[in-house]
Amino acid sequence: MRKTATTQSGGTIPAQPGPRDAGDAAAVAAPEPAPQSGIVSAGGDMSGVSVPAESDADAVILGAGPGFRPGERATLRLREAGPDDPPRYAPEWLELREGADAAARAHELLDPLRIRLANLPGRSGVVIHDLGCGTGSMGRWLAPHLDGAQHWVLHDRDPYLLHFAAVASPRSGADGSRVTVETRRGDVGRLTPDALAGASLVTASALLDVLTREEIDTLAAACAGAGCPALLTLSVAGRVELTPSDPLDTEIAEAFNAHQRRSGLLGPDAITAAAEAFSEHGATVQVHPSPWRLGPGESALTAQWLRGWVAAAVEQRPELRERADRYLRERLAACQAGELRVVVHHSDLLALVRPTGGVS
Repeated sequence: MRKTATTQSGGTIPAQPGPRDAGDAAAVAAPEPAPQSGIVSAGGDMSGVSVPAESDADAVILGAGPGFRPGERATLRLREAGPDDPPRYAPEWLELREGADAAARAHELLDPLRIRLANLPGRSGVVIHDLGCGTGSMGRWLAPHLDGAQHWVLHDRDPYLLHFAAVASPRSGADGSRVTVETRRGDVGRLTPDALAGASLVTASALLDVLTREEIDTLAAACAGAGCPALLTLSVAGRVELTPSDPLDTEIAEAFNAHQRRSGLLGPDAITAAAEAFSEHGATVQVHPSPWRLGPGESALTAQWLRGWVAAAVEQRPELRERADRYLRERLAACQAGELRVVVHHSDLLALVRPTGGVS
């Protein structure tokens, strides 16, 4: 794993990041070109279906969920990556979902987290490792909710996304204290307590559901060994509500959930597996719902989510294709007309592991 640069920059995600956008983050390594063709894959809720690059305005954004080819995994993994394994996520998709993610995350978990961080012994600030950071949306959401100096270690395989994350990182916490950022490119091949030495917190968004049970056990063991709590947000719960309803809703949802469980991945079972894994290591675990609530104001996100959701279902059950094509056309038309509302259920998990320094 290689360190790249640090920055105290802040702001919104630039449309096309480059050296001119970096400001005092100019030391950040120049990004590699974003994928322009071929197949990439999505974060969070729509992991799995292969989609070709298209120029049509109605095509799925590259990386906007669906997209693993067989054997492909998320941006950051707990297993070794091949040297030629390509980047996975499109910044356009991550930017599109950021507002819904921020609105959904469970604020109820912030107070117990703040109490734990405030009780850390001999610390003038906190060190937060963000696994699979993408464009840095977790830091932009969480840093302004925490007091005191913060140093964020952003992990991702894609240098292009790391550049986004560094450029758009927050400058200060809730009380005006300084926030600094360090980027680390590469997979966490075998996450260990040593890899988290000195960490105050581990965070991730939309990560658990694209892991196996073994990988979740590895993550829990590493956090427990380092005495480091974990805030793991936006894991899919396997439940979707669409208004108005359609007779095919349940069938599409069941096929999608089966698709998420392919090849040993946990999909909607991940939050239960993670709660069990952390509890077995003596952690106090809290789980809270964090649903996306998508209405007319989120029509662009809803349309992309619908395409990926239906595509995953059809890949799992090809016999659905004809009915699913009709279903998708009608759902997209309702979305465009402002007549569709969707609730995509997720769960957030806070695991307060036993501190290694004896703090309660």
